[in-house]
Amino acid sequence: MWETYYTPATLDEAITVLGKHKGSARIIAGGTDLILELERGVRSGVKTLIDITRIPGLDTITLGDDGLIHLGPLVTHNHVAGSKLIVEQALPLAQASWWEASPQIRNRGTVAGNLITASPANDAITPLMALGAQVTLRSVDGERIVPLADFYTGVRKTVMEPDEMLTAISFAPLDTPARGMFIKLGLRKAQAISVVNVAVIVALDGEMVVDAKITMGSVAPTIIRAPEAEEFLAGKSLTQEAIDEAAKLAAAASKPIDDIRGSAAYRCEMVRVLTRRALMAIRDGEETGGLPSDPVMLWGKSKGLVKKELGQSFVHGEDEPIETVINGQPVTIRGANHKTLLRMLREDVGLVGTKEGCAEGECGACTVYLDGAAVMSCLVGAPRAHGAEIVTIEGLAQDDGHLHPLQEAFVEEGAVQCGYCTPGFIMSGAKLLEERPNPSHWEIQQSITGNLCRCTGYYKIVSAFEHAAETMDKEEGKK
Repeated sequence: MWETYYTPATLDEAITVLGKHKGSARIIAGGTDLILELERGVRSGVKTLIDITRIPGLDTITLGDDGLIHLGPLVTHNHVAGSKLIVEQALPLAQASWWEASPQIRNRGTVAGNLITASPANDAITPLMALGAQVTLRSVDGERIVPLADFYTGVRKTVMEPDEMLTAISFAPLDTPARGMFIKLGLRKAQAISVVNVAVIVALDGEMVVDAKITMGSVAPTIIRAPEAEEFLAGKSLTQEAIDEAAKLAAAASKPIDDIRGSAAYRCEMVRVLTRRALMAIRDGEETGGLPSDPVMLWGKSKGLVKKELGQSFVHGEDEPIETVINGQPVTIRGANHKTLLRMLREDVGLVGTKEGCAEGECGACTVYLDGAAVMSCLVGAPRAHGAEIVTIEGLAQDDGHLHPLQEAFVEEGAVQCGYCTPGFIMSGAKLLEERPNPSHWEIQQSITGNLCRCTGYYKIVSAFEHAAETMDKEEGKK
């Protein structure tokens, strides 16, 4: 893992530390890719992590005086999915963020991190490329702005220097006559890496296409455009014949490979299908594509924002203690600075209710609350707990000693089967009920997209959620 974990209080300090440890340091925000890469030994030579998640002002989405929308480096996928500005003026990006992974991952994973990871299957890159986005890179030597189209040099390769930090993403909002849509194909409905994804943006003058942008992911070493299809659409109305031909041209522009998630031939065909669907939806005014107006977040009252300044910076090497609050009790832990939060909770604090299932953010068994938001503790560095508040399954019991209503409901509904996944489901459900006391069936389903049950017992689990909501509603009515 890492040797030193810095938690700077300011952006300038973060960039200074990055420059000092040039080549052996990495910025960490969400860490949903980086932590996993370090644990697997995929990313070598990283000795220092610089955690910027406590720096205020980096998690904003704004429409600037320059007419551009600006995303800070701490803007998460949940921030984007819940942003009225993005939904109204950059819909494809909101859709890509909403379909990214699960609520726990979206609470940590940042759009900036998605861009930097540079996987051709990463969802946010595709709509941002279509939107003509640019990124701001900053180091101790200065600042430069790079168009996203020039940012990538290959699979997981960018033009970033080792001492540079991505400090902003900016792009022009869609003009009123322009409409767009992002569509993703995965092997399952949630927690899926894209087999193919497509972003389509069309500027219309009446029924006539003035300009078109079609970008495609997971079909080439980097995100690519379909210039022949774009040129073909210009000057035409979106008739079915024009849509079908544009979709064929988009498929012809793709250069996919065969891999475990799909063959090259399948991907080419799916590019055609998804492009066709997007153009038809735009033509018919149905481009929102089921994006909820009030998405399930599981991020608590803070809404995933940095509410207060850290006050001072911290450095965790081999011996520095982690001082945190777990389930309402102050705790000091030594010797856990190079672990994940999951391992610290289990091995050093003895709270084994939080389970390790996949250790890669897929199963949700390790879900805990970090400063009020549900996260996968297997993808959080333990030093992030310093000065923070953690809640685990052991801390859900009420002050009078009774179990949380959802815990009771799991027992009464028979939702506990082998029991391994149960803590993660209950943590997700309790946060859902905190956010919306009377969730719909669909909202319950969305809240557990990051939780897997290998016993296939979702019916009883959903019933327990509904039972708990009814119980809490009755108790509230008695007050």
